[in-house]
Amino acid sequence: MPDPTATAPDLPSPTELIFKQTLMAAERTWLTWWRSALVATAGALAVGRVTPQALHVAAWPYVTLGAGYGLLAVAMTLIGAGRHRRLKRAARSASDAALEDRTVTAFTAGGTLLALATIALVLAQS
Repeated sequence: MPDPTATAPDLPSPTELIFKQTLMAAERTWLTWWRSALVATAGALAVGRVTPQALHVAAWPYVTLGAGYGLLAVAMTLIGAGRHRRLKRAARSASDAALEDRTVTAFTAGGTLLALATIALVLAQS
């Protein structure tokens, strides 16, 4: 039979729980940016070094495109780290930390340009 004089364990408040969940979400977001940067790095290597050798074609267009994917990887790493810091600050102050429109626009434009350049290069080689 439970001891009626025993006190309940200290449970975190709802605010503390939300704060901890938000911090974990910020960490997952950072890991996603980092994982995406690793994929872009692998893409840069594959496009810039492996593809020209495998296809026996001029290297410069593939190296240029691979460098673009490499720059995308660097940008994702840096922006992801900044995003992580902003989300942690927002969690502490219970404020909003929406991704800035200019960041979304920059990544959308950059990704679209890289995709179009990749398509153009694939079509040019066929």
